[in-house]
Amino acid sequence: MGRVTQRTPAVRVEVTAQGVRSVSRPDTVAVEEPLEIRVAGESVSVTMRTPGDDFDLTLGYLLAEGVIAEATDVQRLMHCLDEDETGSPTYNVVDVTLAPGARPDLSRSARHTYTTSACGVCGKTSIEAVTTRRRYAVESDPVRLRPETLVAMPTTLRARQKVFDRTGGLHAAGIFAADGRPLAVREDVGRHNAVDKVIGWAGREGLLPLTGHVLVVSARASFELVQKAVMAGVPALVAVSAPSSLAVSLAREAGMTLVAFAREPKLTVYAGEQRLVLERNDAPAPAALHTGQ
Repeated sequence: MGRVTQRTPAVRVEVTAQGVRSVSRPDTVAVEEPLEIRVAGESVSVTMRTPGDDFDLTLGYLLAEGVIAEATDVQRLMHCLDEDETGSPTYNVVDVTLAPGARPDLSRSARHTYTTSACGVCGKTSIEAVTTRRRYAVESDPVRLRPETLVAMPTTLRARQKVFDRTGGLHAAGIFAADGRPLAVREDVGRHNAVDKVIGWAGREGLLPLTGHVLVVSARASFELVQKAVMAGVPALVAVSAPSSLAVSLAREAGMTLVAFAREPKLTVYAGEQRLVLERNDAPAPAALHTGQ
């Protein structure tokens, strides 16, 4: 596995009332390198990621994008030891060997076909592409969630961001139990990669669908992240930052609980508020429930 951080020259500048001071010293930054995913020898994706948990990232990507139906469709994952200009292995290619009988849908392998805001696909078409392909009925998940538990999850996630502590440059995603226990946390320069990594972990552990669990992300709630959660059967997504309009629409269509601006002591619920346990004497009016920023 490649390094997740590296040291680089930097100049620290401080502007004060007394003037400008500068000092040259090395700093630690997060590593960003390409990862190519090959299925049966065919390249299906290249993503910029932080090295580490590459097999989880690969498996999670294939599951979340609908390329494979089950984690058991993959028989073997291995790094192709390509070399850099110095002759050292880069570990930047993962080759996927499929299990006998597995039928991958490689037409789904290009992420831009429906998941990015720049792809030119209308919102209605994007949502239909997910809701018609999903394998799990998220809307029927009976889990009940306490607001005091949800609002504390990002703090718990942040406490486990070890590489972020050194670089300040990584997103994180975590799979949590409904009672607030963190089960898996992964970091990456790409928020979608961090989510793929925890979904891949869940696939390896045989936990899909993630019924009764919560996906927590350190970033905003984009359509892409909600899509991945729906594909993994997650009934609730908690984000530290804002949601997008299409993310809200997809969450409502899929019956998912979408929480954003989750920073103690407040949160905002944009979809699936029926899963929250609100005491009668504490329950706000419907309009107030959707204000928490």
